Amino acid sequence: MTLINGLPAHILLVHVVVVLVPLTALALVAAAVWPRAAHRLGVLLPVLGLVSLVSVPLTTNAGEWLERHVDDDPLVRKHTELGDGLLPWALGLFVLAVVVWWAGRDLRRAASTAEGTERVGSRWSALPVRIVIGLLSAVIAVGAVVDVYRIGDSGAKAAWHDGFSKSAHSEHDGDGS
Repeated sequence: MTLINGLPAHILLVHVVVVLVPLTALALVAAAVWPRAAHRLGVLLPVLGLVSLVSVPLTTNAGEWLERHVDDDPLVRKHTELGDGLLPWALGLFVLAVVVWWAGRDLRRAASTAEGTERVGSRWSALPVRIVIGLLSAVIAVGAVVDVYRIGDSGAKAAWHDGFSKSAHSEHDGDGS
């Protein structure tokens, strides 16, 4: 995917990544530390993680196409290099989203069957397991959000570093209108 309605696809797809990766990170941490949130999110959590994961290589590929169609610029190269590092974070979000969803699913299923309640329920609700999943989720979430910020900041600098005037221009400067 290179163009959407005549515009480079990257400048449109990047908004999907900028919204979904932090949203997925927030949902993951909430679900990992708050079982009620995991229950409410249900299958939406891994679906959100999957859409975030898929959006990253789509946006990266569109960005690489765009890079070949703009002037050579060190800021663009830095942005491209940073962008290549987001996929592992998105993969981590997705994997942990599946783990948290699956564990919550096992817990809900165990609650409905008297025999499995102790075995399955105690596995997910055990405090050490919840602490490890919560900490791991927080680390991956923070890493992903920080990486999205760094990539976005470098992209904005690459796109706008010489594309605007620091002083406002107006047709009516000085005439009071």
